[in-house]
Amino acid sequence: QVQLVESGGGSVQSGGSLRLSCAASGYTYSSIYSMGWFRQVPGKEREGVACMYIHDDASTYYADAVRGRFTISQDSAKKTLYLQMNSLKPEDTAMYYCAADARRIGGSLRSSGYDYWGQGTQVTVSA
Repeated sequence: QVQLVESGGGSVQSGGSLRLSCAASGYTYSSIYSMGWFRQVPGKEREGVACMYIHDDASTYYADAVRGRFTISQDSAKKTLYLQMNSLKPEDTAMYYCAADARRIGGSLRSSGYDYWGQGTQVTVSA
């Protein structure tokens, strides 16, 4: 059973930076095809932020709202996914979740493309 644990959330002022981490365990490395970061605010649907292939060429994909400010990366040896968030804006405030795709869907910013989810970490950006 894949387990995902996010950390690194917190409160920052507009323009600040945070780095989120997602530690994965309970799976063989080859069984996860891609991973992603999502965010959700109360009353709204979960939104895809960034995703990447874990193997192959490690291609990355970003939502328009964060492209150029956020960077997704991985440390395969540590089985850890990261999201570096720079130039944060108040509209980035949300609960952030990491997710893992075991069905080889790949490169998706839709929550339906993922099988395993972490518990989330809160990011709050003040003006």
